[in-house]
Amino acid sequence: MTDPALIRVLLIDDQELVRAGFRIILESEPGIEVVGEGENGEIAIRLARELHPDVICMDVQMAGMDGLEATRMITSDDGIAAHVLVLTTFNREDYLFTALKAGASGFLLKNASPEELVHAVQVLARGDALLSPDVTRQVIERARDAVPRATAAQEPMRPVHGAPPDRPARSSAMFDVSGEGLSHRRGHPAIVELTDREREVLHLLAGGLSNAEIARRLYLGEATVKTHVSKVLMKLNLRDRIQAVIFAYEHGLANPDASPRTSP
Repeated sequence: MTDPALIRVLLIDDQELVRAGFRIILESEPGIEVVGEGENGEIAIRLARELHPDVICMDVQMAGMDGLEATRMITSDDGIAAHVLVLTTFNREDYLFTALKAGASGFLLKNASPEELVHAVQVLARGDALLSPDVTRQVIERARDAVPRATAAQEPMRPVHGAPPDRPARSSAMFDVSGEGLSHRRGHPAIVELTDREREVLHLLAGGLSNAEIARRLYLGEATVKTHVSKVLMKLNLRDRIQAVIFAYEHGLANPDASPRTSP
């Protein structure tokens, strides 16, 4: 019988040696089980449906279907509940933003330490999102650069009252992080549902602060901050903190002149 406490991981990489290394690292950690592996996107989709993993470690460049297209298909499939951790050798912005737009919940370079890989899998299994500090900085800077400074400074946000929209698919396609500019939809009807404290938390999330840093800034307990973050994501129909950062910049809920901060 499968232990429900185990984190089930699927490894997708076209290099068998890389998969073997990841397997050794992950299975040396109590509570993690590698349930399958494959060498391309088509296999990833099939095994995700068959094995029901919690986390999929996904390479980008593979023969046949690559990891980015496989991620898009997996995150848009209601029958697959797995979170995708994209792992790549190349620190390329196009990979990063395409992966986030495809619905990936984490992005890690393959030169990360074994401890970082284990931590990333554990974070995604909890339903959170994870980016390395350098990657977080790229996301925030791209969002900041996409917001016209004069518009953000001069145009007040006008909440639009109305019923919240239906929950979108887990894919983040509604957010333009492809480098073509954000859409500046300031009248999102769910914004009015946020309390003043939740707006404060969202503002700090947009600066890349961790829960611990937000707690120190607002003189709150970390558990209280976590509750506020969960409510923000629920009310705005967002999948994770990455989408929250992008949402904040799209809708004028962040200061584009603020220096980006990165989570530890």
